[in-house]
Amino acid sequence: MKRFARTGPVKPDRHYLIPPLERVDLDDVLTLIREEQYFVLHAPRQTGKTSVLLALRDLLQGGGPAGDLRCIYASLGTGRTVGEDVGHATRLILDELADAARSQGDGTLEGLRREVVETTVPEAAVKHALARWAEADARPLVLLLDEVDTLTGNPLLSLLSQLREGYPDRPARFPQSVVLCGLRDVQDYRAPGAKGSPFNIKAKSLRLGDFSEAETLALLGQHTEETGQAFAEEALATVWRETRGQPWLVNALAHEACFESRTGRDRSRAITGEEILEARERLIGGRVTHLHNLAERLKEERVRRVIEPILSGGDGDDITDDDLDYVRDLGLVALDDPIRIANPIYAEVVPRVVSSRAQRAMTQRTGWYVKDGRLDLETLLGAFQEWFRENSEHWVERFGSYEAGPQLLLHSFLHRVVNGGGWIHREQPLGAGRADLLIQWPGGVDGGTRRYVVECKLARRGVDRAVAEGLRQTARYMDRCGAESGHLVVFDLDGNRSWSEKTYRREEAFEGRTVTVWGM
Repeated sequence: MKRFARTGPVKPDRHYLIPPLERVDLDDVLTLIREEQYFVLHAPRQTGKTSVLLALRDLLQGGGPAGDLRCIYASLGTGRTVGEDVGHATRLILDELADAARSQGDGTLEGLRREVVETTVPEAAVKHALARWAEADARPLVLLLDEVDTLTGNPLLSLLSQLREGYPDRPARFPQSVVLCGLRDVQDYRAPGAKGSPFNIKAKSLRLGDFSEAETLALLGQHTEETGQAFAEEALATVWRETRGQPWLVNALAHEACFESRTGRDRSRAITGEEILEARERLIGGRVTHLHNLAERLKEERVRRVIEPILSGGDGDDITDDDLDYVRDLGLVALDDPIRIANPIYAEVVPRVVSSRAQRAMTQRTGWYVKDGRLDLETLLGAFQEWFRENSEHWVERFGSYEAGPQLLLHSFLHRVVNGGGWIHREQPLGAGRADLLIQWPGGVDGGTRRYVVECKLARRGVDRAVAEGLRQTARYMDRCGAESGHLVVFDLDGNRSWSEKTYRREEAFEGRTVTVWGM
């Protein structure tokens, strides 16, 4: 039985898959190779880059559509251990290339690499080895180099410089075409103080995108075709909504629902939307490697400079193009405007990570805000209002530069909803001055979920203006989500006003809807 792929490249005999070469413009790739070009393929982690390279290697080997070529795939992933040691990096690169070539029946580099290393300075050894390797066979040589950017600093600059120096001698005395693959475009790697890239021979930079909605549904459909187990329409919509097609998330979410859940393994019943949401929480709560690596990136200052205004609803005027490109290359932020976190699962992980210390400090009791199986959001928000008054000064300071501290505290407090069996969806529109929360709770009509909207605003330009804007935003969000109740939480950070002035609860009407306003 096939499964959803969660680790390593996809294997057609073992995994449901979207054919890797259908995810790129293959005609464009083959044209670049035929025209003897060097180019880049980049994408975030676990998007399918390695699967594409391996499929391309298999297509090109032994007289493929680009001619009679030698095509060698090699991963430089162990390069992360070499630091700034160019000599160590040189030996590693040649070892990986020689091993990959030998596994494909080409022992030429294996025989000459030691001689080259012993007779050539490290800064030129790769160039000399590639030249002699290319000369040893009349068939042009194509290299697919994966995880190039695990090399950093001088080792990476040395490799790129040597490829550039040998480039004019292709294809007779140097590789005809080289594909460099990694998280980022190599144009972003420069020597300290340098104005240009050391790899100015690059013809093109290709980015491997996420699945489209059609591809996402097609992948899930392969499971249905093989096992007979259907996905309910709500389940299909939920997978797409929560992942926005991020390949690892799509596969991991479907695997969790179909193979890890006892009820999901019953092929006689369809996977429901609620089961997809439960699988989502298990993935997030389990701190799987993919999401853990994402969380680690939040410690980087250039990532914080982009994420902070998204979390707070700030205007983002200080976000630089370089920082934005960086977080987009990491897959944290969507490629298109408006600037936002890439998908709802990441949007849930990011504030949880930033506010994790606060979450651990809050007592996670569940029973007191559930009455007759229904969520008592009034009681929960009232308890938070009291807690915020007593504790906010201490905790907001601990969030450091994050202006979103008050919202993050509310997110942390409401996280107990998740522990009680519900789900929270977050939206943080950049420049909107707010954060939107949609809470779903089991027990709706016909087995569906009940929906509640909580809108958070910082009173940056006065409380009255924040309330007026917030009422309109909350009412419209309620309408869009089909929520049965809406709550507007307004954080007044004016230190000159007393807590008795800032703390209140009242109901307001807007466009035929009633919104409960909580002042804090």
